[in-house]
Amino acid sequence: MLCQKCKEKEANTHVKSVVNGEYTEYMLCSECAKAMGYTNIFTDMHSDFSSILGSFFANALPAKSEITRCDVCGSTYHDIAKSGQVGCAKCYEIFIDQLMPSIRRIHGNTTHSGKKPSTFAEEINVKDIKNEKQQLIDKLKKELDDAVLEQNFELAAQLRDKIKEMEESK
Repeated sequence: MLCQKCKEKEANTHVKSVVNGEYTEYMLCSECAKAMGYTNIFTDMHSDFSSILGSFFANALPAKSEITRCDVCGSTYHDIAKSGQVGCAKCYEIFIDQLMPSIRRIHGNTTHSGKKPSTFAEEINVKDIKNEKQQLIDKLKKELDDAVLEQNFELAAQLRDKIKEMEESK
């Protein structure tokens, strides 16, 4: 789609605005968007953001002789503190003692306390259903043992069949 202002260049900026209750949308090229004052706040902020995160990790770096490197990506804690970015997932395991105070300071906690993805909720529901089903089977087995002890074989046979049916449908 061409820019709606200059009608020459390819539009790559989508601007939506509501002024006095009136909704408008524009498709602009980057030059026209910049001329109209629409800039990407994140491009100016990228280098500052890394330095801000780096300042959180800048506490007490170890001496050169005791520097530990990640065996996967080769990062050191100094690299992480300087850039504000962890090299790989293994770095969390290797530098856990140094990272946890900073993570706690940044996030306020080290355990998840927010929403969980819907797929996670589905997994939990499946686990709950399996647990409830297993609890019911265990209860029926106890009733089966009691029926056998009381020599109530008719009830025992019914319970045995029900348990077998439930275990096959797992």
